[in-house]
Amino acid sequence: MKTSDIDIRDAFFDELYNIAKEDPSVVFLTADMSAHSLIRFQKDLSSQYINMGVAEQNMISVAAGLALGGKTVFAYGITPFVTLRCYEQIKIDLCCMNLPVTLIGSGTGYTYYSDGPTHHATHDIAVMRTLPEMTILNPSDPVTASAFARLAYKTPGPKYIRIDKGKLPQVYDEKNNDFSNGLACLRKGQGLTIISTGVMVHQVFKVAEELAKCSVEAGIVDLYRITPVNVGLLLRLVEKSKRIVTVEENSITGGIGSLVSEVLADNGRTTPLKRIAIQDEHCFKYGDREWMHSLYGLDVDSISKNILEWLRQG
Repeated sequence: MKTSDIDIRDAFFDELYNIAKEDPSVVFLTADMSAHSLIRFQKDLSSQYINMGVAEQNMISVAAGLALGGKTVFAYGITPFVTLRCYEQIKIDLCCMNLPVTLIGSGTGYTYYSDGPTHHATHDIAVMRTLPEMTILNPSDPVTASAFARLAYKTPGPKYIRIDKGKLPQVYDEKNNDFSNGLACLRKGQGLTIISTGVMVHQVFKVAEELAKCSVEAGIVDLYRITPVNVGLLLRLVEKSKRIVTVEENSITGGIGSLVSEVLADNGRTTPLKRIAIQDEHCFKYGDREWMHSLYGLDVDSISKNILEWLRQG
C-alpha cells in the first residue's frame, strides 16, 4: 500500500467543502478546532462556518436548533470532548429527535498521546454505540474519509465519524467509493479472521504478514461502520473461520471486540474469539503513539505473538 499525499482529515474536509459549496443549507460548527483544509472553508463559505469556541455542549444544542431549522449540520471537536462531555446533549437533543447532525471526533485512540486521559479517545465507541439512532463511521484511509463525508451528508439521522490525523497508506481504490455495506473483506484467509477498524487496519496488515511467516494465513475484515453493524454480512465473512481475532486501539470494554462477541453470541455462533485491545484502565504514562502501542501490546510484534500463542493453546 502506498502512503497518501493527503492527510486523512484534509481528505474528509475537502469533500465536505465541495458538499457545502453545492448546498448552502450545510453548516459547519467547530469547538475552536481547525485543520489545514478548513481554512478554505472558513474563507469561501464564511456564512456556513461558525466557531463556537471551547463550549462543546452548547455546540451540540446549537447544532440541534439549526437542524430543526432545516440545516444539515457538521460539528467538529476533539473526540472525548465532542462525545463523552456531550453525551446527554447528543442523546436528548440529537438522537431522540433523530436530527441530521454529524459529529466529527478528531483523534482516535492515542492520537493525542502526550495529553493524557483527558484527550485519549479510548471509550467513545463503547459510549456512542449505546445510542440506537447513531451511525458510527471509522475511516482507515483518505478514500474512506472522503467517501464518509458524502455518506454522512446523505444518511438521515445523527452520525459520528471518528477521524485520525496524518498521512496514512491508502487501503481502498479511489474508484471504489460505495461503502454502504458497513464492512469489507480486505484479505482472504484460511481459518483465521482478524477484524479491525480505523487506523489499526494498517497494523493488522503488517500482523498478517508476520503470521504468514509462521504458515498462518489470516483474513482481514475492516469494520468501518461500527453501528448499525451489518450482522448478516459479518456472519457470512466469518462463516468459515475457525477462530476470530479483533484488534482495536480502544478499551477492551465495549469496543468492537465486545460488539463482535455480541453478534456471535446472539446468533448462536461458538467460534473462539480473541480480543486484543487496551486494558481496562486509564493511561497516565507518556510517550509517542508507537510507544503507547508497545505498552499495551498493540504493536505488530506483540499482536503477532499474542495471536500465535493463542493458536498454539488451541
